[in-house]
Amino acid sequence: MASGARRHQREHLAYLAARILAEDGTRDFSSAKRKAAKQAGVTGRMDLPDDQEVEQALRSWQNLYQSGTQEDHLKDLREQALGLMDWLAPFDPWLTGSVLTGTAGPHSPIELQVFTDEDKALALHFLDHSRDYGQEVKRVRYGDRHLDVPVLRFVDRDVQVTVQVLPRDALRMARAGGAKAAPRARSKDVQALLKRESVSDL
Repeated sequence: MASGARRHQREHLAYLAARILAEDGTRDFSSAKRKAAKQAGVTGRMDLPDDQEVEQALRSWQNLYQSGTQEDHLKDLREQALGLMDWLAPFDPWLTGSVLTGTAGPHSPIELQVFTDEDKALALHFLDHSRDYGQEVKRVRYGDRHLDVPVLRFVDRDVQVTVQVLPRDALRMARAGGAKAAPRARSKDVQALLKRESVSDL
């Protein structure tokens, strides 16, 4: 396949995957790309767009079809995330995922990371505030290492929330490894995002 045709196919698949993500309200990029490829009759993995291409297509799709409602919903989610980060302040919380990047849909979760070596204190924090949660273990890459980390899941005001519990030195490990990390932001950065949104509404 010629380079121009290959590029056009990747753009088309990115658009299809973005539409699937927007309409389903999920963040499963791999599943969306597989569904898009099936719809388009594409079988080669080399022809699939990368996550960044799908993210860009998703932004374009939301700007075109969900502009007003998506902006209001995103602002609400960021305000809710900020409240949760204040609640988790003793454990160095960061916001990540679609609520931070601006591509959150109607069913998107609030994705947080905390950096702490006090797992028991974190569990007691949930217990003291009578907040029920589920837990699973997920393997993640930080720097040049893979870590098995707990992921806490709970519901806050009808929104799914995930909290990835990472060791305190995980940020240092990522910087030392030179790997490109997913975007993340502290509370002050989320506050700055909300202030910019408020100014743009004037």
